[in-house]
Amino acid sequence: MQIITTAAAADNAAYFAAVTNADRRAQHSYFDQHVIQDDELGYFAIDEGDYGALTPTLIDRIVYTAPGGIIDEI
Repeated sequence: MQIITTAAAADNAAYFAAVTNADRRAQHSYFDQHVIQDDELGYFAIDEGDYGALTPTLIDRIVYTAPGGIIDEI
């Protein structure tokens, strides 16, 4: 039996909440949604379109990407 500590459970919950948020936002966006891991903030989702070109430091902290769901090509 594996025991999950409270901190690990909270970390997992934060990760899955950010993934859910990114997936939901991606359905209505032209841009990819990334989940970023941050030591101070935990996990959060960003819209690639809000940040333009992502810095290499930010790219290295991406742990999940949901592709944008709106296609602008006809």
